[in-house]
Amino acid sequence: MKQKPLLAVIGTSLLVFLLWQLPYFGYIQYPLLLLGTWFHEMGHGLTALLLGGEFIYLEIYENGGGVAYSNVSSSYLPYTLARALTAAGGLLGPAISGAILIASARNKVSSKITLWLLIIIMVLSLCLWIHALLALIILSVFAAILFFIAILRVRNLEAFTLLFLGTQCVLSTYLQIGYLFTKQFERDGKIQYSDTQMIAAHLPGVYWMWAILILLITIYLLYKSYRYYLKK
Repeated sequence: MKQKPLLAVIGTSLLVFLLWQLPYFGYIQYPLLLLGTWFHEMGHGLTALLLGGEFIYLEIYENGGGVAYSNVSSSYLPYTLARALTAAGGLLGPAISGAILIASARNKVSSKITLWLLIIIMVLSLCLWIHALLALIILSVFAAILFFIAILRVRNLEAFTLLFLGTQCVLSTYLQIGYLFTKQFERDGKIQYSDTQMIAAHLPGVYWMWAILILLITIYLLYKSYRYYLKK
């Protein structure tokens, strides 16, 4: 393993961990929380699209929660399987996206391509699927920052940005462990099923079993993406 990439991984992971553990970074934690919610809800919506369904729109709330409205009745898969996969897409969306970002930081070409793809997806999301003002503002700021980084063409800055965002995305699962192991919750006076319960409602098993599986997949993706980034 090369020393500089290893130090970059350790430093980035430590930075992300400290940002969420220390109480002094609330002004940074909040927009990152909303960004994690965006990755989560986009995971739901894009999964529905990939399955032949419809991604209607998404909402991100001030408390950091969110919801993606989709329709998989036109999916090429059986409806119950499509519903379960769409629910899982939100839970695995940040982990998969984060792993791609981390792995792409390995070389100059993949860094540039991935950075621009992320900007394009953000802009498409702003134009097609986001209606709430708060989400529009926060995501627009992130898109503008990433655009500025992309046009600067500073290799180390691009790599750090992808490593930081990728690690942040994957570890956002750590922030929603309580949600993973929740069967249902209340929103606007109504009882809602969690994503893990939605999976369990359409596939064999119980919600906590699916929560454990999601966590294991997330850990595996983080390990594999870091290992690829550090490969000689």
